[in-house]
Amino acid sequence: MRLGLDQRICLVTGSTAGIGLETARLLAEEGARVVVTGRQEAGVKRAREEVGAALGVACDLADSAAPGELIARVERELGPVECLVNNVGVAYQRSFEELEDADWDELWQLNVLSYVRAIRAVVPAMREQGFGRIVNVSSTAGKRPSGGMPDYSVTKAAVLSLSRLVADLYAGEGILCNAVTPGPTASPAWLAPGGLADQAAARSGKSRDDVLASVGKGRPLGRLAEPEEIAAVIVFLCSDRASYVTGAAWSADGGTVPIII
Repeated sequence: MRLGLDQRICLVTGSTAGIGLETARLLAEEGARVVVTGRQEAGVKRAREEVGAALGVACDLADSAAPGELIARVERELGPVECLVNNVGVAYQRSFEELEDADWDELWQLNVLSYVRAIRAVVPAMREQGFGRIVNVSSTAGKRPSGGMPDYSVTKAAVLSLSRLVADLYAGEGILCNAVTPGPTASPAWLAPGGLADQAAARSGKSRDDVLASVGKGRPLGRLAEPEEIAAVIVFLCSDRASYVTGAAWSADGGTVPIII
């Protein structure tokens, strides 16, 4: 099944590993001209070569000016962004009581405001073309907050609200906006040294392997997602096949959140 993505200019933030990298890979396989991003130049270079991306840009999207500068560069070098995937984000295991204002602000800047700023930057050209696809990566924690990641949960709930807002504002101009809510995924966020599995193990006194086994068993499917399973949903929402889908929050969580919305 062809998805109508050939030659589309698709920007994926946070695309040097995990869900973002697999999304960039699938988009490129569909013939899209993909832009990959990350904080480290070396990681961006590696991802660009691995994916066959048209452009790679190293930038820190928590910087208030960075999203606009990124979009402007893509427009100069390739043309207007037609598909924007807001995937960049960070999460930590920590309790509500230990969080300080700076902790909340760190996650808010990257997990929410980078999305707002990137959307604000792509909308003018999308409106002019009468076409756009925006997919925001949220989380099951946005639908059912995690007591172990309170600040992350709140930011991901905000992403759901943002996605619905943008969908309502611009549907009549051909711009479709949706969110995806992955469950725990076998990506560096969970598996890398010092990642969420190690953090949870340190806090609980369990082994890393026990933590991962428990997290997997907490899904009806009995395992963590693979990054490409989430990427497949994102790429579909970018495609012409999803031409009547907007304002949705697509669960890709192995049945984790037991609701039908």
